[in-house]
Amino acid sequence: MDRPRRPADIAQRNAARLAARRRGAADPFLRESYVLDREAARAKARELLQRFPKAAYMTEVESWRELSDGRIEFTMRRLPSAD
Repeated sequence: MDRPRRPADIAQRNAARLAARRRGAADPFLRESYVLDREAARAKARELLQRFPKAAYMTEVESWRELSDGRIEFTMRRLPSAD
């Protein structure tokens, strides 16, 4: 699956997700967004992946981008609990 490359594509995708949530589409995932320096972002992602292993929580970096000032903005997605 190709990732959107234009801001308009990202906005359209996010609008569709927001509309689905408002319609009551069940999305079991928790999302947390961060804006950190590159090394701090890597450390935070590693910390969350260790605390909430992918096998149990389906944890992943859902999206990320580099900001003009060099910081990284990223969103982590995971299930709220392991079964």
